[in-house]
Amino acid sequence: MIQSKLPKVGTTIFSVMSQLAQEHGAVNLGQGFPDFPVPAALVAALDQAMRDGHHQYAPMTGVPALRQAIADKTLRVYGHRPDPDAEVTVTSGATEAIFNAVHAVVRAGEEVVVLDPCYDSYEPTIDLAGAHAVHVPLDPATFAPDWQRVREAITPRTRMLMVNSPHNPSGAMFSEGDMRELEAIVRDTGVFLLSDEVYEHIVFDGRRHESVLRYPALRERAFVVSSFGKTYHCTGWKIGYCIAPLALSAEFRKVHQYNVFSTFTPGQHAFATMLQAHPEHYEQLGAFYEAKRDRFREQLATTRLRPLPVPGGYFQLVDYSAVSDLDDAAFCRWLTVEKGVAAIPLSPFYEAPPPGQRLARLCFAKHEATLDAAIERLQRL
Repeated sequence: MIQSKLPKVGTTIFSVMSQLAQEHGAVNLGQGFPDFPVPAALVAALDQAMRDGHHQYAPMTGVPALRQAIADKTLRVYGHRPDPDAEVTVTSGATEAIFNAVHAVVRAGEEVVVLDPCYDSYEPTIDLAGAHAVHVPLDPATFAPDWQRVREAITPRTRMLMVNSPHNPSGAMFSEGDMRELEAIVRDTGVFLLSDEVYEHIVFDGRRHESVLRYPALRERAFVVSSFGKTYHCTGWKIGYCIAPLALSAEFRKVHQYNVFSTFTPGQHAFATMLQAHPEHYEQLGAFYEAKRDRFREQLATTRLRPLPVPGGYFQLVDYSAVSDLDDAAFCRWLTVEKGVAAIPLSPFYEAPPPGQRLARLCFAKHEATLDAAIERLQRL
């Protein structure tokens, strides 16, 4: 008999709900992927890269032109230019980058602090390193961190603290005050940071994304992870990157080298072109999604679902307590099978979900027609 290394892990909730949506013809607002086209300029750049013959292994750390473009963009957006040769690594998606970062520095028996609810890949990655995930709950209403509880969770065994802003699943964002609290917590410790910033450009209401890269005392001990898939509507390309200081990048690259080695070559060339030629895409992305958010929230007001605030990201949490007393997993299954709209329950994002929580996550990174079809069904609840 096989003794599983991940005994708590089954098929991810995102795959489960997408499969259920397909089987029952439901409008899929569950898994977080856009159903509209990628930018035409990016498709053209990919086509050109393929015609130019970029079909073989890319350099392990990433195509030089893309690493240069990432460094230039980071300076433009955050006022800090990492060394493109030593501090920028291109990865096969953000999930690979998260895996590499944990395995680069976390050893068996050590602890990694995560803030619940958190993305479902975090804990299995920690488990595979032989380490222990220490879960600190965010506020169940606002999803704001209780920094005192985070401080109390840090022990001599703590090797890493994982943070995520804009936050999946809630869309909550760190403020400058949060970043100062984070600085105070890790100061004079050996704790590394992993900052998951894949929704960095999807921020609303004139707010500023408080990247770890803006703060010297944080970035000197941090792996900062981002995703082209989220920014350019092409989640299936699976290209992301990690920015980290020299010593951390060196260890990160050791894992990356024997994990995937290198990442989709023509896609890297296409993103290098896109970053250099069309910075307006990521600069205008927040406004693009803010319009979708606002329209979707207006539509939800015509249903019995209560939308929570969404400062960033492309997910809308809804309180369904006026509709059902079912737990979130049962409610989302019922909603998919009986009402034809797929959503994601929040409980898989937690070690211990808050008792009585009645929240589901809907993705609004969709065509207006897709959202309209979902709203028509939700109005019948």
